[in-house]
Amino acid sequence: MATFLVAHGAWSAGWSWKKMRPLLREHGHELLTPSYTGLGERSHLAGKDVDLEAHIADLLAVIRYEDPKDPVLIGHSYGGMVATGVADRVPDCLSRLVYLDAFVPRDGQSLLDLLGAEDRARMLDAARVERGGWRIPPNPMPQDTSEADLAWATPRRVMQPLETFRQPIRLTGAVERLPRTYVY
Repeated sequence: MATFLVAHGAWSAGWSWKKMRPLLREHGHELLTPSYTGLGERSHLAGKDVDLEAHIADLLAVIRYEDPKDPVLIGHSYGGMVATGVADRVPDCLSRLVYLDAFVPRDGQSLLDLLGAEDRARMLDAARVERGGWRIPPNPMPQDTSEADLAWATPRRVMQPLETFRQPIRLTGAVERLPRTYVY
C-alpha cells in the first residue's frame, strides 16, 4: 500500500488532515501530516524570519528522519509551493507529486506572484496592520465548510509568516522528472 506525505496549506497544520488518517488506514495506507515551523503545534516557533525555505526544510527533514518508502507527496493550496520545493530537491525519494487545489510555482515565483493583484494587495495590507507586520491573518474558510468543522478548525488556525508567501522558490528543474497529478 501507499504512504502519503502531506504538505498542508496556509494557516493550518498537520491537524487539518486528522479526519483523513482513519479513512486511509482502513485501506492499508499511511498518512504523514507534519506541521511547518510557525504553524499548528509549532506556532510558538513563528517569527519574521520563517520563510518558504524553512517549510521546505521541515518536509525534507521528515523524509530524512522518518524514511518513508517512496511516498506520494501531496501539496494542498500553499502546500503546492512547499511540495514543489521538496520534490525538486529529492525527486528520487518520491513516487509521485500530487497538487490538490494547489499553487504550482515556476522557478523564481513566490506565492504572492501567483495571486491576483487584489488578493495580493489584501494580504499585504492585512500583514501591515498586524503587530510587527510579518504575518498574515487567516483567510476565511470555504463557504461550504460545515458549522462543526468551522467550530473545530477556526481556533486552531494561526497567522502565516509573510515571508512564506513573499520568498521566491528556487528550482533546478529536477521536479520535472517526477510523475505529477493535478486535482482541482
